[in-house]
Amino acid sequence: MKAFGVVYKPAGLLLGAAGSKLAGAAFKRTWKLLGHDQTPNDASNKVRPWRQVLLAAALQGATFAVVRAAVDRAGARSGGTARRSLTGA
Repeated sequence: MKAFGVVYKPAGLLLGAAGSKLAGAAFKRTWKLLGHDQTPNDASNKVRPWRQVLLAAALQGATFAVVRAAVDRAGARSGGTARRSLTGA
């Protein structure tokens, strides 16, 4: 059981990094589909209107949450299968 944990930790880190990249790309694509030419750099940018900054933050948060949940769920399902095949439990 410990050997599985040693393998699962790095795999989880890699899946998390890949999920973060995927979420960032999904957010940028969605933002452009909504008709915005570029992503808002940060909330302290005085040029961007409040509405745009807050909408971008909400959309980005939702996108990252959905992608993280999907990656975590996929890791848990595949991890359980791998653990059962290795340990029989």
